[in-house]
Amino acid sequence: MSLSELALVAGLPTSTTHRLLTTLEAERFVRLEPTEGRWQIGVEAFRVGNAFARTRDVTAIARPHLRRLMEETGETANLYLAVDGEAVCMAQVECRQTMRAIARPGGRVPMHASGVGKAILAGLEPEEVQAVLRRHGLPRLTERTIDTPRRLEAALAEIRARGWALDDEENALGLRCVAAAILDEHGRPAGAVSVSGPSVRLPDERLAELAAAVRRTARELTRAIGGAERAEAVPER
Repeated sequence: MSLSELALVAGLPTSTTHRLLTTLEAERFVRLEPTEGRWQIGVEAFRVGNAFARTRDVTAIARPHLRRLMEETGETANLYLAVDGEAVCMAQVECRQTMRAIARPGGRVPMHASGVGKAILAGLEPEEVQAVLRRHGLPRLTERTIDTPRRLEAALAEIRARGWALDDEENALGLRCVAAAILDEHGRPAGAVSVSGPSVRLPDERLAELAAAVRRTARELTRAIGGAERAEAVPER
């Protein structure tokens, strides 16, 4: 479209429209075809749109897996994807209990203070974990939140050894979450699945059972999206 056409559609003065377009052009969201004087979609807009399409596909694929996980465990099942150093809720299947954990699609949780986030961090390279910490820090959300790099490193090593992560009231008091990472085609964590609920319904005695169900769902979803599974380090426990 031409500058005048875009200004008309946007309902903005031509000068304002041009200023916005040049800003978008600098970030490669649009580009100007000089010979025709018309603006076109840029490569960055295509990249973001393509990423959204992939996210949408993963969410659609995950829903029946989340439904089975909820039915098997009796607890709310969740799908989170890694976005800009945070875990973003993409889908949730609520359990039938009166007391249950509720997360809205689009809601974000910090990596260091959530089961899904720690499951993702455990699959990253050390320098990638450090980049997340530099960007987001280790804010303390409850008295149980991991708030030092040394404690986080120890927690991630334990997660790698056993294959699943636990949020033990670290994001919200009274809430526990058991999570496992889903992997992309390169065997890297793209996100995580989890079950969450009140701590009274997720005591230590249930963790092995819940972890086995969550890990199985994560493996099934990894295969469903074309991800590359890693070899099991240790038996489930």
